[in-house]
Amino acid sequence: MIKNELTQTDLKTHDFYFELPEELISQHAYEKRDEARLMVLDRETKTIEHRIFRDITDYLRPGDVLVINDSKVIPARIYGKKVSFGEANVEFVLLRQKELDTWEVLARPGKRLREGTQVVFGDGKLRATVLSCEDDGCRIVKFDYDKTGGATLYSILDEIGKMPLPPYITAELKNNSDYQTVYAREEGSAAAPTAGLHFTEELLDKIRGMGVDIAPVMLHVGLGTFRPVKEEEIRNHVMHSEFFTVSEESASKINAARARGGRIIAVGTTSCRTLESASLDDGTVQAMSADTGIFIYPGYKFKAVDMLITNFHLPESTLIMLVSALAGKDFVMSAYAKAIEEKYKFFSFGDAMLIK
Repeated sequence: MIKNELTQTDLKTHDFYFELPEELISQHAYEKRDEARLMVLDRETKTIEHRIFRDITDYLRPGDVLVINDSKVIPARIYGKKVSFGEANVEFVLLRQKELDTWEVLARPGKRLREGTQVVFGDGKLRATVLSCEDDGCRIVKFDYDKTGGATLYSILDEIGKMPLPPYITAELKNNSDYQTVYAREEGSAAAPTAGLHFTEELLDKIRGMGVDIAPVMLHVGLGTFRPVKEEEIRNHVMHSEFFTVSEESASKINAARARGGRIIAVGTTSCRTLESASLDDGTVQAMSADTGIFIYPGYKFKAVDMLITNFHLPESTLIMLVSALAGKDFVMSAYAKAIEEKYKFFSFGDAMLIK
C-alpha cells in the first residue's frame, strides 16, 4: 500500500464532515447527461463559477489531454442461497478478479460463509465455493457454471446480476446504461467512475474537434468506493488496492501533451489516482499495469494531474480528501457549503465540479 508521507498531520477525518440535506442526494441520472450543473473552482483566484456541464469546453484548449477511465461496471450484485440445511439467503458483490473465475467478493452475511461453503445463484446457473476468508471481511471465491455455447462469467452476470448501486441510491435503476459511461469498455468495476457519466458522444466529439486529445486509462473500481474512513487520523487509513492499466498509446499522448505545454485533465478521482500511481516524480506517465493503494489527501504533491473533473462526494470520504489535496481543504469545504446553498445535486447521479 502506498502511504502519503506529505500529510498535514493535524487533519482529522471529522474535518471533512458536512451536513447534507437528503433531498440533495440525486436518485436518478440526468436525462441529458451534459445538462448537469457544473461548479468551477479556480485555485489561483479562489473564485467559483456556476455553469452547465457542456460548458466544460470553455475551460479546455488545444493541446490539452482529457484522461478518462474506460472501466465498465458489471452487474456485480448477485443473490443466492447457501448450499446447506436451511438454505440461507446470501448476497455477493464481486469486487475484483484474482484469476479466471476466481474473485474477491463482499459477502453478506459474512459470518455464515466460511472456507468451503458453497452458494448457488440464479436457480443453479452459477455456483460458488468459498476458498478463503480475508482479514478485511471479504471472501475469495471460485465460480463454476456451464460453459456450453461459449458462456462466460460476465454473460451469466448479465442474466442474473444487478448493478451494484451505492446504498444512498434507493430508487430503482431504470436502465443499466444510466450507471455506465458512454466510453466504458473494460469489464470489471463494482462501481461507476461517475464523473464520466456527464459526457455524451457529441460532447466528446466537440472536444476532439477543439484539438484536445482523449486518453483512456483503466482502473477497476473496487472496495475502496464502499469503505468509509474509520480512523480519526486520516493518515492511518489504508486504501484497498485496485487494479489499473495505462497503455503505451495513452502514456505517449499524455507525455506529448505535457511536452508541448498542454494540461492533463483527469476525469474523475479514479483517473487521477491512476495517473498519480503511474507517474514519475517529474510527471512522466509510464505505461504499466499494476495494483494501486494510493491515498491522496492534503499535503500530497501532484505529479501528473493539472485539472480535475469530479462529482460532489460523501462527507469524510477519501474522495473529498483527494479533492481537498488538489484545491485546498478550506476552499473545497466552502465550495461544498455553497453547493448546498445553491442546491446542487450530490453523489453518483449528481452535478459536477471542475478544479482548474
